[in-house]
Amino acid sequence: MTSATMSAPISHELHAKAEAMSLPAEEPTHVEGLSMVVFSGDLDKVLAAFIIANGAAAMDLPVSMFFTFWGLNVLRRGGHIKVAKKKTTMESMFGAMMPNGPAGLQLSKLKMGGLGTRLIKREMAKKHVDDLAHLIRSAQEQGVRFIACTMSMDLMGIRKEELIDGLTFGNVGSFIDAADRSRMTLFI
Repeated sequence: MTSATMSAPISHELHAKAEAMSLPAEEPTHVEGLSMVVFSGDLDKVLAAFIIANGAAAMDLPVSMFFTFWGLNVLRRGGHIKVAKKKTTMESMFGAMMPNGPAGLQLSKLKMGGLGTRLIKREMAKKHVDDLAHLIRSAQEQGVRFIACTMSMDLMGIRKEELIDGLTFGNVGSFIDAADRSRMTLFI
């Protein structure tokens, strides 16, 4: 008996078992889209995250971005924001040490006292590459879902009124749900 003839009965048996175990047609198992954890607050990493998100959204893929820890700084409004509830000393210190929004982010490498960040921004403008603020607006306009991690917000003393409009607030379960419905998941 050749290996081809031996495998035919086994293949037929496996096929029959698979058909018997298959889900009903009305329960779709297809997942699509992109989910992303934005953990970093480094300009170059956040730029990459938003370029990928905008590209996926332009291809009509649903995109969810979960902002946690230093990634929350991307969503902060620039300037001083008056908050309803007084912050603790530690929360105020975190707020003072972290960048306020996209304009305050620095490169992860070659910082050179802020010179590296200024140089990359100048090169981006010269070469007509959208800046981070534009990429954020574009992602929102394309329906990218931004999820702000409430646990990180609480830990770092970031209040909802300090963040940009159009956000969803959730915990890690919100991200897990988005990731479970996606075919691609990135951690940046």
